[in-house]
Amino acid sequence: MKALIPYKKKNAKSRLSTVLTQQEREDLVELMLRDVVFSLCEAGIDEIDILTTLDNGVPTDLGANVVLDEHDLNEAINGYLEHERRPVLIIMADVPLVRSEHLREISSRSEDIVIVPGKGGGTNILFIKDPANFSVKYYGPSFLNHCNIAKVRNCSVYVYDSFLLSTDIDEPHDLVEIMLHGHGNSLRYINERFDIETGRTRAKISAPGNA
Repeated sequence: MKALIPYKKKNAKSRLSTVLTQQEREDLVELMLRDVVFSLCEAGIDEIDILTTLDNGVPTDLGANVVLDEHDLNEAINGYLEHERRPVLIIMADVPLVRSEHLREISSRSEDIVIVPGKGGGTNILFIKDPANFSVKYYGPSFLNHCNIAKVRNCSVYVYDSFLLSTDIDEPHDLVEIMLHGHGNSLRYINERFDIETGRTRAKISAPGNA
């Protein structure tokens, strides 16, 4: 079994620009990647490929393989899957709330495909038993795309429903979830920069000292 992490650092997470500078966003993206890799290793998945482009600067101390591909996300992943014969777990780099127990549960399922939905119809994790018999179609309602692809390929599907794994970090309010449920590098980084503002409405981030 292998894990594949698509990774983009350069100019990443523009929707966080109202609360984090470009450098801070790029730092956060790298720290979230580290948290994902840590959980994969804790789950016993030690063969990890990071799919990226040349200008994204993957850290060299992660113990992961770097797979460079300048094609768009779907073409790059599908080219990767075509040559794989072992099960592949595709996990996005911005899912820092993932824990090793989630990954063990996902990889132990008997179905051909396990899909972890993201917010708004996205796909945060895909576990594919037979990669050469599947293709991905990210962007837009990718959860529905992947369900439909599985149906066409006659693959059995299990939808792994998890609040923590559905929480990809894209918007300022997502940072609250790191503060409430996170661990490791990304939690420390966000706690250094924000407080949680509480009251009669939902919790939200605020500058230190303003909570």
